[in-house]
Amino acid sequence: MYMDINDLVGKLPNEAIESMTNRGIITLTPPQENSVKEGLLTNKSFVIAAPTASGKTLIAEMAMVKSVIWDRKKAVYVAPMRALVREKYTEFKAAYPFLKIAMSVGDLDSLDRWLEEYDIILVSTEKFDSLIRHGLHWLGSIGCVVIDEVHMIGEPGRGPTLEILISKLKRMSSDAQIICLSATIGNTKELAGWLRSELIESDYRPVPLEKGIELNGAAQYDSGKEEKLDSHSKIPEIRIIEDTIRKGKQAIIFYSTKRNAEAGAERLSKDIGRHLSKEEKEDLSKISAEVLDALSKPTAQCEKEAKAILGGAAFHHSGLVNEQRSLIEDAFRAGKLKVVCSTTTLGLGVNLPAHTVVVRDTFRYGESGSEYIGINEITQLFGRAGRPKYDKTGRALLIAQSKPEAVDLYNRYILSDLDPITSNLGILPILRTHILAFVATKFLTSEESMQDFLNTTFYGYQYANSSELKMIIASILKELYEWGFVEKRGSIYKATAIGERVSELYIDPLSARWILDALPKIKDDKSILFMISNTLEMRPYVKATEDANEEFLNYHYMLEGTVSSYEADEFAIYDPVKPFSTALMLNDWIEEKTEKDIIKAYRTTPGALFTKVSNADWLLYASTELAKLVRINTLRLLEARIRVKYGVKKELLDLIRLEQVGRVRARLMHEKGIRSVADLRKKESESLVIEMFGNEIAGKILSQVSTDK
Repeated sequence: MYMDINDLVGKLPNEAIESMTNRGIITLTPPQENSVKEGLLTNKSFVIAAPTASGKTLIAEMAMVKSVIWDRKKAVYVAPMRALVREKYTEFKAAYPFLKIAMSVGDLDSLDRWLEEYDIILVSTEKFDSLIRHGLHWLGSIGCVVIDEVHMIGEPGRGPTLEILISKLKRMSSDAQIICLSATIGNTKELAGWLRSELIESDYRPVPLEKGIELNGAAQYDSGKEEKLDSHSKIPEIRIIEDTIRKGKQAIIFYSTKRNAEAGAERLSKDIGRHLSKEEKEDLSKISAEVLDALSKPTAQCEKEAKAILGGAAFHHSGLVNEQRSLIEDAFRAGKLKVVCSTTTLGLGVNLPAHTVVVRDTFRYGESGSEYIGINEITQLFGRAGRPKYDKTGRALLIAQSKPEAVDLYNRYILSDLDPITSNLGILPILRTHILAFVATKFLTSEESMQDFLNTTFYGYQYANSSELKMIIASILKELYEWGFVEKRGSIYKATAIGERVSELYIDPLSARWILDALPKIKDDKSILFMISNTLEMRPYVKATEDANEEFLNYHYMLEGTVSSYEADEFAIYDPVKPFSTALMLNDWIEEKTEKDIIKAYRTTPGALFTKVSNADWLLYASTELAKLVRINTLRLLEARIRVKYGVKKELLDLIRLEQVGRVRARLMHEKGIRSVADLRKKESESLVIEMFGNEIAGKILSQVSTDK
């Protein structure tokens, strides 16, 4: 018998118990009950390792609300992905409307002083690290920190920042309760030992999960049960999806590449369409039209997606723009889409469960060629199967083409234990930005103090290799000194004004040094765009184009006498034509070429294009800030930033500053002879604007002009 939430009276604020009751939570799940019994509500720190949907978030929630209401402390919720931060923010706001809850995932060059007024603060990993770099003064008032998806420590890209962040919190907020959550940790005891936390491990799932292998139309499950699929198709995915639809359920299929996901959705759409009712087709037609209209001019990818949706299927990957992803997720939650074909983006963080999950591809192309996807990631994807309140069981299937392959997949993914997570902190380029931050914030100012601190990280706990750490620290400090970012006085390091600003701007010191080298050499738009594109933050670059190969010779001079040689040494293969191609893509954007033409010319996707535009906006801001420090005129950079943000030629800069006016509306007005805000004040302009955009939009535009000064 599970613990009743009324047993929490006196241990948890009544407001929390009332909120849980209002949401239909009557009893605690086993991991929740065990956490309470082991001291969750007495401020002990915990590592919670339990499957998806086992109630880990409520464990964190209880600790946070107690900290806020009874202990009069702040609670911070940290997640690796912005989408997950937004999702949890929405959940917490609905559950606790009487608490002051805030979310911050954006501007990495801001202290966000307004956050001081809030009780529960939800942030991305990088944002919280950035707040600390900017001198966050309310660290001491934090009573509880939740680290969601803590297994991300093992990721080469984002893991080191998370590891450094947790290590800082252990030292700077030593009294704070730390709650770490994950469904995929192979070495839970080691992680809990490092954190000096209680460990709660559980295999409880509210919806039991059947894991198995599909081969020749039958599914063999880990329970020993065999199920004949209700389909005669020769294509494995179609067999599984037809069987799922006949059960009245939905499915997610995971693929290793965007191209495979798109092809899967196209293939399945043709088959599923035959099973749809007239009403379902009408609903899907509306969603299809919205997805198609997400861009000013639909691309080939938009058209492909819209067509697939008409048949009840959709693909989901980073190549979509945010609006398209949201439309697809909402349509799936509403039961209108029968299947989503996704890359692994959907398996991480966003709560979008289905009755059936299929992992079609277990190989991925990596640095050393084709390689197996790890069991931890497959387990994470499997976790999407089984919807609480809708399903009695969930099923997760791998696809085999032969009996030997089925045996191999079964042994590799069904029977095997999770892999241990390991630290990636000991990689020199990764540590560089953090060591500069240590010095810039005066957190650590000597080699010895840095070594002592890094010994307290998960890396230090796992490897305890002091001599190797010493060499890495010394090498990085030497680089930072040579680049002019730190000074040395005896054994103490101090950040220069430039070094301090680089740390605050949250860009890699190598990127910053390159920008500082390149700033005096800029002569036109393309040189500015090459300057920001030739940075680590803009990776991965687009593929080198023929035009870029031909034109690059005119800009090769920018690399002379710069830190580009460091880039070549550290990354082994460095082709400057690729970042130059990326610069040409951004140049086409500010020359008002359509998204459709740009995507075709550079063989990219709408999502990737707008990610590059967003990154370029940030790097142009950072370049402007660095230019101020070295007394270089910033006018060109400021102008370039506005043009990149809106994708406009110089002649539209005056019009674009108006709300409701983007690149399309500004161009339309310009073509009608309205070339500036001053032109909008002319009497004849009013009727033209109304004719172009209708009364509502025209009213909003013209109301700004009447008060514009």
